[in-house]
Amino acid sequence: EALVRLYDVLNAKPDWLPAGLGTLPPIVRPKGIDDVPVLAVTLWGREGTSGVDLERVAHAMESELKRVPGTREVQTIGGPGRTVQVTLQPERLRERGVDVLRLKQTLAAANQAMPAGNVIDAAGSGPTRSLAVETGEFLRSAADVEDLVVGVHQGKPVYLREVATVEAGAAQPARYVWYSPGAGAATAAGAQDTDPAPGTVFPSVTLTVTKKPGENAVDVARAARQRVDELRNTIIPAGTEATITRDYGATAAEKANKLIQKLGFATASVILLVGLALGKREAVIVGAAVILTLTATLFASWAWGFTLNRVSLFALIFSIGILVDDAIVVVENIHRHQLLDPTRPLKDIIPVAVDEVGGPTILATLTVIAALLPMAFVSGLMGPYMSPIPINSSLGMALSLAIAFTVTPWLALKLMKPHAAGHAAAPSATAGRLQRLFQRLLLPLLDSARKRWLLLAGILAALLLSVGLALVQWVVLKMLPFDNKSEFQLVVEMPAGTPLENTAATLQELGAHLAKQPEVRDLQGYAGTASPITFNGLVRQYYLRADAEQGDLQVNLVDKKHRHEQSHAIAQRLRPALDAIAAKYGARLKVVEVPPGPPVLAPLVAEIYGPDEAGRIQVAQKVMKAFGDTAHIVGIDSTLAADAPRAWLRVNRQRAETLGIPVATIAQTVNAALSGAEPAWLHDGQSKYPVPVRLQLPRESQVGLDALLALPLRAANGQ
Repeated sequence: EALVRLYDVLNAKPDWLPAGLGTLPPIVRPKGIDDVPVLAVTLWGREGTSGVDLERVAHAMESELKRVPGTREVQTIGGPGRTVQVTLQPERLRERGVDVLRLKQTLAAANQAMPAGNVIDAAGSGPTRSLAVETGEFLRSAADVEDLVVGVHQGKPVYLREVATVEAGAAQPARYVWYSPGAGAATAAGAQDTDPAPGTVFPSVTLTVTKKPGENAVDVARAARQRVDELRNTIIPAGTEATITRDYGATAAEKANKLIQKLGFATASVILLVGLALGKREAVIVGAAVILTLTATLFASWAWGFTLNRVSLFALIFSIGILVDDAIVVVENIHRHQLLDPTRPLKDIIPVAVDEVGGPTILATLTVIAALLPMAFVSGLMGPYMSPIPINSSLGMALSLAIAFTVTPWLALKLMKPHAAGHAAAPSATAGRLQRLFQRLLLPLLDSARKRWLLLAGILAALLLSVGLALVQWVVLKMLPFDNKSEFQLVVEMPAGTPLENTAATLQELGAHLAKQPEVRDLQGYAGTASPITFNGLVRQYYLRADAEQGDLQVNLVDKKHRHEQSHAIAQRLRPALDAIAAKYGARLKVVEVPPGPPVLAPLVAEIYGPDEAGRIQVAQKVMKAFGDTAHIVGIDSTLAADAPRAWLRVNRQRAETLGIPVATIAQTVNAALSGAEPAWLHDGQSKYPVPVRLQLPRESQVGLDALLALPLRAANGQ
C-alpha cells in the first residue's frame, strides 16, 4: 500500500523534473527482510585464482543455485566484470585525426541490426514465398571491434586498432573483493599442512542467496549448501574453494532447536513438580493439558499468520508457567476435594471443584491477558518484532482456560483413581515432607505479628536493593541482551577522494590484525562495493555503498563452543587497536554487530531540519561536536557528504565557439576518457551478462591532467 501511494505521488506530477535538466527520474526499489541473504558462498583459490576466473565460475553456479526450491535471487559480489576494453592512445588519435566522439558514434553505428521488412522470393523454383529481410550486423568479438574503420587519414582508412588497444578480458578495477583465513580456521576445521597462513589475501567473489517470502530459511539454506557440495569438482574446478561465509539457516535452526529444548524442559519440569506434589495420575492429566494447549496455540499462531521462529517460541516459553496454571488449579482442587471426602464419587466431586475455582481462574487469566495484550499495538520497528509475544501468549492463555474447564475435568474423571469407601488417601512421603516444610516456615508468621512485619521489611529491603543495582549500574538496563553471534562487521569510510587502492590497503591492514586473533575463523574484504547486507545493513542502507573510499570487512568467528568470550566482548576488546589503525589513514571506523532485536540507524540519532542547507550543516556540526564531548560515545557518523578535492576544467568559450566546438562535446569527451563510455555491446551468443565495448584512457594516463588535455577535438571545419 505504501509503495502504491509513493508511485502515485511521483507520477502525479511528471513535470517537476524538466526533460532538459539532466536529472534522471527517481528509482523506487522496495527492500525487505527477504532481501537479506540467508546464505553466502565465497569462492577463492589456494593458488591465487584470478577474480575473472572466479567470476566465471560464480556465474555458472548462479543458474544451478536458482534451481533450488525457495530461492529468489542469486547474485555475485566482486569480480571485475568482462568487457572489451578499448584503451585510448591520445597521441595516435591526434596523428590520425580521430576524436573520441567519432569513436563512440562509429562503434554505436557498427553494432546495429534490425528487421527491414519482407520481399517476394523471385529466385525460388517452388511456390512463391515471402522472405524476411534483416539489415545490419552485430559486433561478436574483439576482432570485429578492432577491425572497424573509424576514419580516413591521407586517403587511407584508419582502423580502430591503430588508435587504440583492443583487449577482451577484465575491466579496469572498480572494486576489490578478497578472502583471508584467520588464526581460528585450524580450530574450526582442523589444522592441515596445506592450509594457508592466517592473514593471507586471496582474490575472491561471493555468491549470495536470498529466499522467497514465506519460505523456511532453514530448508532453503540447507538445500543450497547441499547443491554447492554437489557442484564441487564439476562446475567448481579443483583448486577452487567454496567456503560458506554465512548460513542464517543454520543459525536459525540452532536458535529454534535450543528454544524447543528449553520449552520441553520447562514442560517436563512442571509435570515433574505436579507429580511430586499431587501424584502420577494428576501429573499425566496436567501434562496432557499442557501438550494440548501448546498444540492448539501453535495452530492458532499459524492461522494468525505467524511463523515458528525465535520470537514465537520465546512467547511460548515465557507463558508456559501461566499456561499450566489453569490445569494445575483445576486438578489440585479436584485432588483436594477427593482427600476431604474420599467416599464421594468423582463424577460428583468434579463439578463442585471446578465451579469453586472457576471464577478466580477466569479473572486471573483475563487479568494477565489484559496486561500483555497492549504490547501488540506497539508501532515502529519493534511492533512486528514484539507482536508475537503478546498475541501468542494471550492465545495460549485463552486456550489453556478453555482446555482447563473442558478437557482437564474429563481426563480427571477417566484417569484419577477413586478412593475406597471409608479410607482416606494417605499422602505420599514427598507430599508429607513438603507439608511439614511449609508448616515450619509459615506457622511462625501466622502466630507472630512481629515476624510478619520483619518479613515485610525484608521484602522491601530486597526490592530496594534490586532497584539499587540498576542505579549503581551493576545491572545495566537494556531493551534486549547482547547475543553471542558468530560474526561482526567493520564499516570503513576513508577521506573523500581516496583512491580505491588506498581503501583496499587500509582494509587489508585491518584484516591482517584481525586474522591474528584466535577467535577469527576467516574474513572477507570488500573495497568499492558493499558486502552481503545484514539486517543492520538493510536499515542503514549499506547496500548503496559503492564509492572508492568505502569498504567493509566481514569477520566470521569460530563457533561459540570453541571460544570463551562472547562476540560483543571480542568486538569491544579489538576496537581500540582497530581504531588506531584506522586513525593512521584518516579513516572513520564502525564496528557493527548483528543486533539481538530490530536494527536501528544508531542508538542515538539527531535529525536536523532547517530552511537552507548551509544552516543545517552548521547546526549538524555543532550537534556532532556535542556528541563528541559526551562520555561513552565511541563513534559519530553523519549523512553529510564530505567534499572531495576537485579539478575544474573550465572551457574557453570564446575560443571553443570560434572553432565550432560545443561545450557538450568537450564535457562528453572528458567523461568518456575518465569514467569510460560504453557505446556498444557484444552479441557473442554465449555470455550470460552483457559484455560492453568500453572506451577509456589507460590507468597510467589517469594520473594528472596531461593525458586529458592532449585528447583531440574535432572543429567545425572537420580538422
